[in-house]
Amino acid sequence: MLVSWTGALNTSVSGLRLKGKKFWFYSLILESFLFFTSVVRCRGFIPIGNIELSKPGNMRDQLGRILAIDHDSAWVAISAYEDAFAVVRVGRTQHVYGPNEEIVEKAKIVHAVYKTSDIRGTVWSMCFMRTRCSMDEYYPVVAMIINRKGSDANDLSMYALAANDGGIQYLSGYSEPGPLALEIAEIPQLDGFGLLFRAGDILIVDLRDPKDICCTIRISMTGSLVGEQISVEDSCRGLDVDDDVAACALLELRDSGNNIMMDDSYMAIDGADNPGSMKSRVICSWSWEPDAMRGQPRLIFCLDDGEFHILEFNWDTEGLKVLPERVHRGLPCKPLLWMDRGMIAGFVEMGDGMILHLEHGRLVHKSTVQNVGPILDLAIADYHGEKQDQLFSCCGMCPEGSLRVIRNGVNVEKLLRTEPIYQGVTGLWTLRMKRTDTYHSFLVLAFVEETRILSVGLSFNDISDAVGFQPEVCTLACGLIADGLLVQIHSKGVKLCLPTSYAHPEGATLTSPVCVDWYPDVTISVGAVGHDVVAVATSNPCCLYILRVRPLSSLQYELYETQHVQLQYEVSCISIPEEDSRLRTSSSAFGGDFRKRKGNNSAAEVDVRMFAVIGTHKPSVEVISLEPDEAFRLLSIGSISVNNALGAPVSGCIPENVRFVASERFYILAGLRNGMLLRFESGTSKDQYLPVSFYKESFAPSLNTLLQLVAIRHIGITPVGLVPLRDSANSDIIVLSDRSWLLYASRHSLAYSSISFLPASHVTPVSSVDCPSGLLFVAENCLHLVEMVHGKRLNAQKFSVGGTPRKVLYHSDSRTLLVMRTGLTGASCSSDIVQIDPNNGILLSRFKCELGETAKCIQIVKIGSEQVLIVGTSKSTDRPMMPNGEAESIKGRLIVLSLDTLGSPHECSSFIPTSNLSSSSHTGSFPEIVGYANEEFSSNSMCSSPDDICYNQIQFEQIAGHLRSLTHVTFTGAVLAVYPYLDRYVLAAAGNTLSVFGFVNENPHRMKKYAVSRTRFTITCLKTYASQIAAGDCRDGVLFYSYHENLRKLELVYADPAQRLVGDVVLLDCETAVVSDRRGSISVLSCPGLEVSESPEKNLAVQCSFFMGEIAMSIQKAAFKYRLPIGDEADPVLESAYNCVVASTLLGSVFVMIPLTSEEHQLLQDVQERLSLHPLTAPILGNDHAEFRRRGIPSGVPSILDGDMLVQFLELTSEQQQTVLDDGSSVKAPRRSISVFQVMRMLERVHYALN
Repeated sequence: MLVSWTGALNTSVSGLRLKGKKFWFYSLILESFLFFTSVVRCRGFIPIGNIELSKPGNMRDQLGRILAIDHDSAWVAISAYEDAFAVVRVGRTQHVYGPNEEIVEKAKIVHAVYKTSDIRGTVWSMCFMRTRCSMDEYYPVVAMIINRKGSDANDLSMYALAANDGGIQYLSGYSEPGPLALEIAEIPQLDGFGLLFRAGDILIVDLRDPKDICCTIRISMTGSLVGEQISVEDSCRGLDVDDDVAACALLELRDSGNNIMMDDSYMAIDGADNPGSMKSRVICSWSWEPDAMRGQPRLIFCLDDGEFHILEFNWDTEGLKVLPERVHRGLPCKPLLWMDRGMIAGFVEMGDGMILHLEHGRLVHKSTVQNVGPILDLAIADYHGEKQDQLFSCCGMCPEGSLRVIRNGVNVEKLLRTEPIYQGVTGLWTLRMKRTDTYHSFLVLAFVEETRILSVGLSFNDISDAVGFQPEVCTLACGLIADGLLVQIHSKGVKLCLPTSYAHPEGATLTSPVCVDWYPDVTISVGAVGHDVVAVATSNPCCLYILRVRPLSSLQYELYETQHVQLQYEVSCISIPEEDSRLRTSSSAFGGDFRKRKGNNSAAEVDVRMFAVIGTHKPSVEVISLEPDEAFRLLSIGSISVNNALGAPVSGCIPENVRFVASERFYILAGLRNGMLLRFESGTSKDQYLPVSFYKESFAPSLNTLLQLVAIRHIGITPVGLVPLRDSANSDIIVLSDRSWLLYASRHSLAYSSISFLPASHVTPVSSVDCPSGLLFVAENCLHLVEMVHGKRLNAQKFSVGGTPRKVLYHSDSRTLLVMRTGLTGASCSSDIVQIDPNNGILLSRFKCELGETAKCIQIVKIGSEQVLIVGTSKSTDRPMMPNGEAESIKGRLIVLSLDTLGSPHECSSFIPTSNLSSSSHTGSFPEIVGYANEEFSSNSMCSSPDDICYNQIQFEQIAGHLRSLTHVTFTGAVLAVYPYLDRYVLAAAGNTLSVFGFVNENPHRMKKYAVSRTRFTITCLKTYASQIAAGDCRDGVLFYSYHENLRKLELVYADPAQRLVGDVVLLDCETAVVSDRRGSISVLSCPGLEVSESPEKNLAVQCSFFMGEIAMSIQKAAFKYRLPIGDEADPVLESAYNCVVASTLLGSVFVMIPLTSEEHQLLQDVQERLSLHPLTAPILGNDHAEFRRRGIPSGVPSILDGDMLVQFLELTSEQQQTVLDDGSSVKAPRRSISVFQVMRMLERVHYALN
């Protein structure tokens, strides 16, 4: 059995801001529509209303195609594909609590009217219009663009809800000679005026009287020159554009998203590479300015040639005026979204989107929106030096084709690496000179018997003597206790230091630092420094000391003890919140109003006690008061008791690190020494943020304030460290264990992602002028300065390669990539094979196909001791097969290229030492650039600044070498698939012919055909495993062949039991194949257990299937090997290797499928059924999850589990997890008890490996 995880998800939403609250409307699923609020539920939104429109699998005349919402969000119009639409009135009730006690609004249906007559056509566009009609007569009014059955033109029709009978009435229609009408939109603030978008122009229509429609202004966009300014005319007569031509342009525009299916190597892929197929001067997208000036609405729109224009509308005594302005030229976007503060988001089909800013009448590029879809092919290779895999993917289409290097986890930009001279580091901190300083000033490094302090800046200089820290001891903790005063805690005592001006410009103008020491009678084990307070603990006896500082005179200070208490258990760690704990209502660091949360008088200020969080050997997590005028006071306590599936306590539960986090509700994180991460929360009510005992005026007994353990995760097997990204109680946190993770502080449970970096022992944030958001890791005895790239959906590096990259192979010997490109615009060739250095995108060598020839497939084959590249081509630009699946009568070639002359990438470190630590300093050309004249590759690390985009001009005279052709064979039919076989043969599929080739005497110059077999339809893909051959064709699905060497004959062994248009196939072993089809499904087929003689049909058996909803064009076999992050179970499994399947889709998703045992599958299937119906984790649209994932799957075939559904279980609190598992109403089979620990252990094991 298999379980599937998706690496990316593409959805489509649109937003509307009403009455200070933002709502979202989902526009992807057709069976229903929902209202959303922007409150986060785990990783998504909370649905606040669900109105069912039709059953799954709706017909063309059932509702669910287009949504339109009126300005007040009180009415919604929904149309079907044909002949029907409905008007729905929606009401909202206030103060409904969400699953995590969020206050949200709830939508409910009030009134629905369905209109099914008089339309007789397809609704292309619709919108609500505010007219002069009385609400007592007609309200609301809907304008529609309708294509009537049997008509070549579209007309504008007006419908309204009649007040007398409550039915929908047809008011009037309007049809203007000229271009085809495409869309209708209301002009904000100008009631009764609308924009009629047509192919080549825009009409401003007066709809104030919906029964008497007239055109007032025509805006023409059919300029003869590229970039010609659009023109505005008062009359809309005299237009003469062929409606049929315009209709074709519209269809090409609207179906461009489907071109990839029609234009791949077996379904006219190369047709999409022709940039001239789109008709010019057609509006691709448009958006209105939010919160525009009163009476001056503005519209931005993009033409299909990449021009952006803004229309400003003004109303004066002479009537409506329109001021056009051209503001930008770039890639055509679809859609556009005009956001607040002049920011505009544009999304490019099959290319990266962009964030633009309107400045002085021009759009300025600010950042890039990643889009890796479509992924046409991928290759998996080890990430050298970091012990993790990376994906090389062919993304996008011409002219936005690119090669992406995708790695898992959160991306970091590597800026600097030192020599491996930092052995034995025990602690790492960065300090500021003042609390208000923007940048850090000191870097403190603690070793086993030494402490060093370095300055933070362009260079890291040793300034230990000028700071005053005791150098010959191991620092346990340090920090800034007051402006200009630093504190060092070591095992012998506490040292207060005032650095000199040599260490910092604002230091003391003395020759040596001012230092004050405090020594206890016993050895200090742990400590922490906060604002005006120091807390240290000893182990024998177990005591806790609270110290403070006071000035005695100028440059004279004293450390004195304010509290001293003996504890029952030893303290293992101490944490003091970075911010001043005296939180007031006027400036709450917790993102909430304490007056509302606590419920007291709004005029009174609420003081919160200063406090610290400690971990003990009990084991427990405790919050203690640090108030100077109070005796020692325990504010809250949480006991740590973690049991395994057998009920036995898990050892090593002593806290290694604790941290107070302030988010939507406060909680405490505890990292344990056995690699576990815990989250504690207080049992306060929803109206109270902190427990009563935390407030100064409260004298509630401490035993009433218990912390509840709400979430447990296995993060690794080594002690867990917690390091905040910034000095804030609500900062995201870096979690250190076997590897580094980024924990998101604002989530309701424990949600984190891996950081794409080496396993590190220590980390600290470092901020300087040149690197304001840096991180300093200690790994492999080196200091690594990196910068985390925020706001990226994917950890992907982009190389723009020109044309459309179709296939990619990783050549392990040279550590380079071989990429097959099509759609090139040069005069010499339209397709080629290039060798690229994956470190920097440099072109190393190239092979050009003949003029008019297109490469279709590539594979690396070993002949004796030599490696060659086999290339299959088509000698025609026509489609390689007919619509019925049979092969076209065209020619193709099988070309053998030598790889002995491959250029090797220049040896260079993946880290770039530099004196300037700014990430933008690495922009510019790479050294030693090689390639061809007039060809340019670009490398984009996808940072948030346009300055981070690097372009490297490829020079012809520096070319490293050419891929040399050794021999070729001509076929009748395009060669669509090749693959090596048994280390001495090559399989080639040309049309419906499968051929076996060999090389005489292992000579790559002498190719010989040994066997031929034919299928009914065109073969699209080939894979082998040992002696088994799997061929996928465009109708008959997967066919298993075997080759008899002694007879030189290919024999069909097994056939697919169903007709299947194969996308790709991979063999897991000699009897099992994983195949994807062009309907969005993926299936596992295997040979039946019967002998061939017992089964005359010889059909493969379908073991399991999964409906992805996306077309997978590339499937690869992969192995994930990892250490299980659990060390003390009864059945420890320290090393696990899974033969997995990685599939990439046309929408840009990456699916990972792993095998499970039958017992694991049954257990997780029960969990999935419960999750799919539980309110916290059910599909947000309310659809049937099981029905969706089983679409097209034969009855009785098991379904592959949905990992995206199951992973939600990890994001729930322990109480929520137990609630989900206790809910047996969703399980059809008899209810059985499921252990939370058992499910968590299984999911964590997979999550740990895949992340």
